[in-house]
Amino acid sequence: MAKSVTCLVITLAIFSVAASIDEKCGACNAVAEELERGLSKEKTRNHLDLRHRLDSKGQREGKLIDYRVSELRVVELLDGLCDKMQDYTLEKLDSTRQDWIRVDNWENLSISKQEAKAYANDISTYCGRLLEETEDELAKLIKKGSLRTGDVSKVLCEDLSKHCNKSSGSQRLEYYSNESYGEL
Repeated sequence: MAKSVTCLVITLAIFSVAASIDEKCGACNAVAEELERGLSKEKTRNHLDLRHRLDSKGQREGKLIDYRVSELRVVELLDGLCDKMQDYTLEKLDSTRQDWIRVDNWENLSISKQEAKAYANDISTYCGRLLEETEDELAKLIKKGSLRTGDVSKVLCEDLSKHCNKSSGSQRLEYYSNESYGEL
């Protein structure tokens, strides 16, 4: 009896996550939108001075690293990105279309707050998996300065993760619920 209950719980858990994000392109574009928001809010920073030691002549030793190509910049952009996805939920536009939106006020939603929070958890989990898949390549692009505002969705969702094809990138955050592109 306990074995069948366990199988049922596992099956329901798998299907609930797969059903909540059955089209990865829209979710990927929402993550890209949040990363782009972080890029656009970046403040200009000075070089990182890592010259903390003195040599035998009293001169400072170490490196002076440009912030734009530093690991610190990558960490500041990507760290906490998936936590910010907790502010997103899936909104039904009509009977066939849904859209990932950023929520400013959880009280003014057309769906229940509990359902909206469940979608927020789903996209946050999706974000974690997406970053796990693409983090190394994404970090290299950020360090090289190749990732710019306006290009994030194309680079992240089409080039790196391949969750969107060239034609679906124009649909931004929309997806059609009657189409299924596979499990999460």
